[in-house]
Amino acid sequence: MVTVTEIAKNKIIELKAKEGITENHGIRVAVEGGGCSGLMYDLQFDGEQRPTDHVFEDNGIKVFVDKKSLLYLIGTELDFSDGLNGKGFQFKNPNATRTCGCGESFSV
Repeated sequence: MVTVTEIAKNKIIELKAKEGITENHGIRVAVEGGGCSGLMYDLQFDGEQRPTDHVFEDNGIKVFVDKKSLLYLIGTELDFSDGLNGKGFQFKNPNATRTCGCGESFSV
């Protein structure tokens, strides 16, 4: 399961309103090859469940995760930070053994 913090939820709602995205859209979280640590997170709005998706709802946000990505994302928390150390969505992934400085790539 992928969870969504209150701060991330508020930012997702704000971005949906700003971009004119309908309420029934959720977020798609995926893992792709690349980045300085070998694997990268991909996060985007999506309104359609695919046949191999696992769908979770946490904190009022629907989260779509494809079958392959789920293996890397179990127990991950999606958060948002706008502090001095960087602004943007952050993944707190208990499966990651190493992450890069920017927090956008990891390895297991």
